[in-house]
Amino acid sequence: MAILVGGLGCSHVPSIGAALDKGLMQTPDWKPFFDGIGPGRDWVAAQRPDIAVAIFNDHGNAFFLDRVPTFAVGCADRYEIADEGWGPRPLPAFDGDAAFGWHLADTLVANSFDPTVLQEVEVDHGLQVPMELFWGRPAARWPVRVVPIFVNVIQQPTPLPSRCYAFGAALRQAIDSFPGDARIVVLGTGGLSHQLQGARAGFVNPAADRAFLADIARDPEKLASMSREDYVRVFGSEGAELIMWLVMRGALDRAVRVCHSHYFVPASMTGVGMLVLENAAKAI
Repeated sequence: MAILVGGLGCSHVPSIGAALDKGLMQTPDWKPFFDGIGPGRDWVAAQRPDIAVAIFNDHGNAFFLDRVPTFAVGCADRYEIADEGWGPRPLPAFDGDAAFGWHLADTLVANSFDPTVLQEVEVDHGLQVPMELFWGRPAARWPVRVVPIFVNVIQQPTPLPSRCYAFGAALRQAIDSFPGDARIVVLGTGGLSHQLQGARAGFVNPAADRAFLADIARDPEKLASMSREDYVRVFGSEGAELIMWLVMRGALDRAVRVCHSHYFVPASMTGVGMLVLENAAKAI
């Protein structure tokens, strides 16, 4: 069976991508954030995963408001870089793992999930930014195959946090039953606290962000039991993206070890974080 090497949590703020493109990593505004990502990148390099299952949300590039799937699974061999209005970023396209994508889709249906299956889709900063933070920017080809999972956190009704956590358990079942010895890492992306519109535009909640980074490791059931309204109230309307980290956490064992945790605020009016988790009883 495949090997789950760990879970990664990461913000996907588009301004991080802009900072990378413009070489701003050591400027005063960005240095505190980028100085904290090295241990996450080192962990990935040491683990050498073959497949990255990445949970993120589209931002109006693959889907528009006339049709937004609650959960969608990529089953393609290749994922091109989306043009988000200023041309595609200078990143290589992502190689997919269609075999695992189809296996995951089948496992999800067996567990009473009904995902949309995507055989062709472009991916935006929701995937690009976390991948570059953990793997760096390759000159020609990414050293890992990607299986994207899209979650609707844009248009109501969005999935329950508990449903995302249960989705993660089904994802774990798919990993454990996938033939071969592929090394798989799961990325949960989005957040942390931020709100981009309305009366609370500019809202961030650093105390809640720090508590979330601790609770996602030690008490994920607490976070899974919160309502969708709780997430909006505590983390802001866009901070509700954090339910996607529950998919990653649901794929791990109940007991995990925190290998790295990093928090910075604000980045483009957003609290941003990085987390690296391993199962406490980790397989070699």
